[in-house]
Amino acid sequence: MLIADDLDKLLNILPDFIKDPLNKHPSKKFLIEIVMDLGRRPEARFPDGPEYLSIVNISWNDLDLCIKKIPQFSGDNRSGIECTLHRISSIKNRKGSIIGLTFRVGRAIFGTISAIRDMLYTGRSILLLGKPGVGKTTAIREITRVLADEMEKRVVIIDTSNEIAGDGDIPHPAIGRARRMQVAKPELQHQVMIEAVENHMPEVIIIDEIGTELEAIAARTIAERGVQLVGTAHGNYLHSIIKNPTLSDLIGGIQYVTLGDDEAKRRGSQKSVLERKSIPAFQVAIEIHERNSWIIHERVDRVIDNILQGSIISLQRRKFNFDGSISIECENSSFTEFIAHNSSGIDSKFSLLSSNRLNIKDQISINSSNVSMKASLYPFNLLSNNKLISDSNTIENSSFTKLYAYGINIQQIESVINDLQLSIFLTRNLLKANYILGLRSCIKHNSKIRQIAKSRHIVIYTIHSSSSSNISRALKQMLGAKNVSYMSWQQICVQKNFNELDALNETRCAIEKIVLLYRDSVELLPCSYNLRRLQSYLIGLYNLHYSTYGKVGYQRLIIYPN
Repeated sequence: MLIADDLDKLLNILPDFIKDPLNKHPSKKFLIEIVMDLGRRPEARFPDGPEYLSIVNISWNDLDLCIKKIPQFSGDNRSGIECTLHRISSIKNRKGSIIGLTFRVGRAIFGTISAIRDMLYTGRSILLLGKPGVGKTTAIREITRVLADEMEKRVVIIDTSNEIAGDGDIPHPAIGRARRMQVAKPELQHQVMIEAVENHMPEVIIIDEIGTELEAIAARTIAERGVQLVGTAHGNYLHSIIKNPTLSDLIGGIQYVTLGDDEAKRRGSQKSVLERKSIPAFQVAIEIHERNSWIIHERVDRVIDNILQGSIISLQRRKFNFDGSISIECENSSFTEFIAHNSSGIDSKFSLLSSNRLNIKDQISINSSNVSMKASLYPFNLLSNNKLISDSNTIENSSFTKLYAYGINIQQIESVINDLQLSIFLTRNLLKANYILGLRSCIKHNSKIRQIAKSRHIVIYTIHSSSSSNISRALKQMLGAKNVSYMSWQQICVQKNFNELDALNETRCAIEKIVLLYRDSVELLPCSYNLRRLQSYLIGLYNLHYSTYGKVGYQRLIIYPN
């Protein structure tokens, strides 16, 4: 990563007894901010923690010396240094005199968004969440440059505090060709957002720190006009935005809905439930908890619905590795329901109780030159002689459909599966099952299994009798008669290299876990022509349709449900 920080221009403002220790400090390039408070020792803050820079306390003269070298502070008590990205904030007493200064180091770090570069090409609006100092502004600045220079889009930045493009009338080179609109007063940011769309025909609007209801409404208005949004908001997690009445409109808004008796029984919920009001202004949400670890929510609308229903949500964790590669780990997050306390039918509140993350063994490692998938995705072991053998433990964690049989002879079901050569794995653990197959009379009189299936979103298939024809019909209906048999999959994978296996496995997981299960289209990772031809062959075996998308050298397949 290339870093440009202009740190010397910031240090020249400081008194010598602060500047000299910083110039000699071994962690100078990691400096986050410098704090000068009247009557206290000067303090430097690094990722590892704060450090005092001198035994001398800050005096009025020291503050005045710095203030004389700084342009005038704006209405939000912020200032900067022309042609740099540094931010200087002030603390005032009741009389309006400055008694403290915070020097925030601004850096242009090129290459910080390589983990989400693929999402920029989709044209979807992206919301970045995270605590202060975690790198949201640095990331959004690099996103701006990539959109403006590499993708050649018309990008306009709404720069309220001059933090994205720097202080002064000339924007910092870190934003590339993007244009910058400054905001005279922070409370006018929403007006400038609308003005940018009406006057300058942008394809992308960049907004830092969406914090008021008017700004959230303006963001929704811009999204409805077909303009791509990239913004940041206060909040560490996506579910914290749900609980924030000011910003909840960014993810579609939340409302109470009163269900009828039959619908409440069918859902197994209370009559008063929380639901999303409308389509979110941002389709992708990124939680930045650490500088080298990002949580990705690619379908915000679906994630919000699942959180409100108390369902398990799927997400991605993308990590920056020391060798420059990026790993993608698939995870499940389980949330308790947003509970509605509504005794009188008038006063209602909701709260999120807990969050647990369960690691799944699906892991993708991305390098700048190639894409490879770790062997934990494979439902078999690859031997040196290119023969494949099944492994029950691996199959248990693979993309095989897992079936729980109830009231039916297991040997009889296994016989049907072997005859039809279906990729179905029988499990004795109900909680790991994708489907339940049982006799109608047995399922009807067992309320517990129906309750577990409802809470885990497991589909139940019932048959009148346990004849082979009924079992066969149920299994085919379960798989939609589209799954590739184990023997066919085995033959496809023989004598394939790891890159080809990666492409095939990615395609199969996408089809069986998304296209067939959720009836939704899915976009595969970019790959070469030969790999796309292999993927298209596998898609054809499922009797599905696909199209090729993207520029030359960055083409990928999109799979559609029938």
